[in-house]
Amino acid sequence: MTTTSPQVVAVTGGYVVPVVSDPVDGGTVLIVDGRITAVGADVKVPDGARIVDATGRWVLPGFVESHGHVGLHEEGEGSAGNDTNEMTTPNAAAVRAIDAINIDDEGFRDALVGGVTSIVVKPGSGNPIGGQSVAIKAWGGRTVDEQVISSAVSVKSALGENPKRVYGERKQTPSTRLGTALIIREAFTRAQHYMAARAAAATKGEPFKTDLALDTLARVLDGELAWDQHTHRHDDIATALRLADEFGYRLVINHGTEAHKIADVLAERDIPVIFGPMFTTRSKVELRDRAIANLATLAAAGVRVAITTDHPVVPINFLVHQATLAVKEGLPRQTALEALTVNPATFLRLHERVGALAPGLDGDVVVWSGDPLDVMSRAEHVLIDGRTVYTWDADAGRGVVVERAARFTEPS
Repeated sequence: MTTTSPQVVAVTGGYVVPVVSDPVDGGTVLIVDGRITAVGADVKVPDGARIVDATGRWVLPGFVESHGHVGLHEEGEGSAGNDTNEMTTPNAAAVRAIDAINIDDEGFRDALVGGVTSIVVKPGSGNPIGGQSVAIKAWGGRTVDEQVISSAVSVKSALGENPKRVYGERKQTPSTRLGTALIIREAFTRAQHYMAARAAAATKGEPFKTDLALDTLARVLDGELAWDQHTHRHDDIATALRLADEFGYRLVINHGTEAHKIADVLAERDIPVIFGPMFTTRSKVELRDRAIANLATLAAAGVRVAITTDHPVVPINFLVHQATLAVKEGLPRQTALEALTVNPATFLRLHERVGALAPGLDGDVVVWSGDPLDVMSRAEHVLIDGRTVYTWDADAGRGVVVERAARFTEPS
């Protein structure tokens, strides 16, 4: 591997799987200044380019974890490192995940081991309205702000057992599913009134007092932010659809444990599902019908799907292994790869940056030892924005992350 030109990188000789187009055997992915400029069999590699030799390997886009709590719920830190839920108000729309992300959380290193280069970090499911998510790269910044792909992604919301348990134990609303829906409905009704008052003030040239929670919900109503709905049971999913109909926002189902029971409804309405986590027990009532095969049923009905680990519920490096077992249970291979890449990027409007190997997208490329859906394969070389952030040292039998001190003092 040469290092004469860190701005131009060519991943050469591998079995290139762009996901959005046909694979290319012996192909090249060319990255210039952090962006992919060419993908194919006959790509001219400029003199002085840094070469990553992928001969005999598989080359794919970095995976997208579309629902995780990496950096918010830090591993091995107990309550001191858990900032997942601001459970002091049922409507926490104003809080932002980015304000509590520790980019040195070990989970980010695990992400690289599993070929995950983009993560949508979301608040938890303790509140009916949990707060704003953020899409970030899994590694590479001096601060989290330098890793942001988009801060205008979604607002997390929860139906079902979690919010009714949290607030029911305090003898306050919501203590039932009825109350949870009420909190959401009232919040959006206030947001509609807020938007009307704001527009009237602007027309009259009058000052207007900003309410951060209502301002966030207004962005949902305007279509800027998706509504990421934590929901497991099919009746809760029906409530999610009902609320989306009432207020007209862009709904994305998260978890969808029983979504297969109304797969035809979701397919008709083109409501996407971020499915998982899969490697869990039936730890609560709403998970009684959990099964990895449910994902295949959803996809067969025409529902667009993504896969999540809900890290740290399941370690983020197991994202690809969940896809492998979903294929074992009937999910088509191509759908599985799409569920790890282009689908989650599209659901959350990140597809102009990540989720595929195509000209114009970020240079987030992973070289695998073989087919990533084979559990014996491993990520051997991970690039984010064209910079190497992780390599597998076969002689030492371990992975090597390019840590902060190295990545800001020398080209990679």
